[in-house]
Amino acid sequence: MDDLFAGPEVPPDLNGVGRDCGERVGKLERRGRGVALNMGSRYDRERTERVDDGWQQSEEPPAATTVSTDRSRSVLTRNTSPDVPFDRSVNPYRGCEHGCVYCFARPSHAQLGFSPGLDFETQLVVKPEAPALLEKALRKPRYSVAPIAIGTNTDPYQPIEREYRVMRGVLGVLEAFAHPVCITTKGAAVVDDVDILGRMGRRGLAQVTLSLTTLDRKLSRSLEPRAASPGRRLAAIKTLADAGVPVRVNLAPIIPGLTDHELEALIEAAARAGATAANYTMLRLPLEVATLFRDWLARERPERANRVMSLVRDVHGGRDYDATWGRRLRGEGVHARLVARRFEIACRRHGLGEQKPLRTDLFAPPPRPGDQLALGL
Repeated sequence: MDDLFAGPEVPPDLNGVGRDCGERVGKLERRGRGVALNMGSRYDRERTERVDDGWQQSEEPPAATTVSTDRSRSVLTRNTSPDVPFDRSVNPYRGCEHGCVYCFARPSHAQLGFSPGLDFETQLVVKPEAPALLEKALRKPRYSVAPIAIGTNTDPYQPIEREYRVMRGVLGVLEAFAHPVCITTKGAAVVDDVDILGRMGRRGLAQVTLSLTTLDRKLSRSLEPRAASPGRRLAAIKTLADAGVPVRVNLAPIIPGLTDHELEALIEAAARAGATAANYTMLRLPLEVATLFRDWLARERPERANRVMSLVRDVHGGRDYDATWGRRLRGEGVHARLVARRFEIACRRHGLGEQKPLRTDLFAPPPRPGDQLALGL
């Protein structure tokens, strides 16, 4: 499956910078990107490492984005995780150009033979047949309708969506079938589909979640270099809400010792923009993400690195990450309980409650050319 809901614990050789941390990328090559490492896939039998032999005259040029095509014969991914509120999802893309340092989906790129480091941001995979494959799945006689989640692994509104338009094609299919959908994104390009989402939202068929990490533009640019700025995400919330789309804000991730102090301000800003519900997740560092995040801290926030990682371990039972269902998303311990209480109070203060369930009773496969129509009695 594409979705990485619960990775195993971080193995010892990936639990700290300097232990098999892979190839370090030069400043010029990583310009505009999130990470400075490009470790090999954990499935590789051999490893490569750059060595300065004295002949290199200049740094490699900035890393370019390349896109390959996924020719999978199915697009619906099933999920049985007990602590997520959906059982099926669609992911139009693999890898994500947003380059979020903390992205829990990075380890899934190793399944394709790519690095969870820089490759995750630059070696992207598109599923151009996703709309057609989705329509085929929805037309199966035994298909049972339930909300489809999109954006559960990598962002459907990352920059390449404006070229490939896979997400718009998927939404066109869902609207034609009157099928419910919930979308999670930090891409302001979601407003490009406000026409479809507005129509579906007003019928109770669509909800959108905008992820916010920080209101600090400088920190956002460092943590999530090619994602929309905080201001643009708040503007997207307003545009969607004004069009009749129920919008949730997701504080994701809350980074202890770095962004947790912004919790109340983030909730207030989202509520003012038009969000009606909220959620949060604690920072998760599965597998290679722990190495990448530690390296980012050492480069960008060295004065806070020890404090941040101490709090991260505090909320994850003394480890960088605890993948146990029921604890992995919110954490445990004193600091986690304090965050939960602050979140509850802030939501109550600003009137953010639960969203209505999406409708499933409207689902109806549209007739195809040549289909025999039902006789009216």
